[in-house]
Amino acid sequence: MKTPRHYLAILVTLILLSFSTHAQDKKVEGTAPTFSQDYQKPVFEIDQRAEKIKEILPELEALMAKYAKENHIPGISYGIVVDNELVIASSTGLLDLAKNIPAETTSSFRIASMTKSFTAMAIMDLRDKGKISLNDPVSKYVPEMAKIHYLTEDAPIIDIENLLTMTAGFPEDNPWGDRQLDESDQMLLDLISAGISFSNTPSLQYEYSNTGFAILGHIISKVSGQPYQEYINENILLPLGMTHTYWEIDDVPNKELAIGYRWEDEQWKLEPMLHDGAFGSMGGLITSIEDFSKYVSFHLSAWPARNGAETGPIKRSSLREMQTPQFPRLNNNGDCAIMSGYGFGLGISQNCNGIKWVSHGGALPGFGSNYRFFPEFGIGIMAFCNLTYTTPWPLAEIEDLLYSKGIMMSRSLPVSEILETRKNQLVILIQTGNKALENSILAENFFLDRSKEHRYAEYKAILAQAGEIKNVTTLKPSNQLRGSFTLEGENGDVDIFFTLTPEKDPKVQQLDITFEKKN
Repeated sequence: MKTPRHYLAILVTLILLSFSTHAQDKKVEGTAPTFSQDYQKPVFEIDQRAEKIKEILPELEALMAKYAKENHIPGISYGIVVDNELVIASSTGLLDLAKNIPAETTSSFRIASMTKSFTAMAIMDLRDKGKISLNDPVSKYVPEMAKIHYLTEDAPIIDIENLLTMTAGFPEDNPWGDRQLDESDQMLLDLISAGISFSNTPSLQYEYSNTGFAILGHIISKVSGQPYQEYINENILLPLGMTHTYWEIDDVPNKELAIGYRWEDEQWKLEPMLHDGAFGSMGGLITSIEDFSKYVSFHLSAWPARNGAETGPIKRSSLREMQTPQFPRLNNNGDCAIMSGYGFGLGISQNCNGIKWVSHGGALPGFGSNYRFFPEFGIGIMAFCNLTYTTPWPLAEIEDLLYSKGIMMSRSLPVSEILETRKNQLVILIQTGNKALENSILAENFFLDRSKEHRYAEYKAILAQAGEIKNVTTLKPSNQLRGSFTLEGENGDVDIFFTLTPEKDPKVQQLDITFEKKN
């Protein structure tokens, strides 16, 4: 028999839980950060990207036509995006050989694993709405996962982030996974219930997994209370204006649907057109260059970090989070090594020259697709084709073309107000040793790291070598609190690099001065 005290305890518990929940909500609402109204985002000083890209269209079309012929590709659609504009959209060949229908930029190709970033974006959307945490164990939403047999006793429990980054320990499953596209939800749950085999312990290393993304699709359905595909349509595709993107081949207008082929025995053979199903979240989307360009533009819109209202399905910061590599790997690529990693449904690479790109390919029976975008340049390229497991473009040649025409230029970071102020003060301090400036702009560590006597003796000697100072160059910022400039003297240049402290009124904590004699 339940006593009044028992009911009172239950009531108190419920009140505390309610308070905890509301307190958490209030905390989230009340912690909106303040921000600098003076921040200036990086900009393209002379922006001729779109104009220069339009000029290369004839060369690009020749490259693509040649590539399609040499690789027996029936049809290719491709495009180049600059910021939010599809600057080049073109195609070559046929999307349907039997009906002799040409490939167009509105033709709908299955883009296979390029779907994965849409799945990841939906997970980020649910995370941002407070409905899930990336650290939640997968078993919280897929109870069948609680019964899986891990590879080692010390294995961490698989969480959502493991699935996003392909570090759950599942084996690479491309050949098998591709054929599961149209399977049912029950098949996926039965697969988990029967037990998943592991190739690695979770959180140990990256290994490409279609199964992991199929499970993410199930989580999206479970948490949202609606089919995965419907959630993607309502929360990503429609907000981006992607009204000609599909999941099921039967929904695509006949004259727009690209038919898949393989090249075998010196002839094209039809591949079976797969229907949509539980594994759609790993590779089910069907779209056109014109529609997909809107998605690429949205990813580019995450850069640079800036003030201003959010305009997309998820926050710019969440997009940048998707584009951050996990478990990076160093690849020896000839003369220029490349660091690569997998983010959330996206591959991210950076070469020895500091150039970063984000990309993902897609391949299913009958289709091959790829896209690559460069956040620093605000440029994205993409191509779809209808030949089994085929790279749809001569990527190296396309990139060579873009670089050779001077198109791939980075934004310039404007100088922050405090950095410019400290620069002007340093010019005076270095030349005069002004005591008032010394006390007001130098950090407490400055003369502790190296004595005042030695510092000023060095400055004096370098200035003597340089001779009369003829000019002070424009400051080159590395970021908001670090930069360099030059005092140009009659005998040579005095190069100055300085870094400011994290204090509210940033002071000079590091100052490096070197002399370079004129030739």
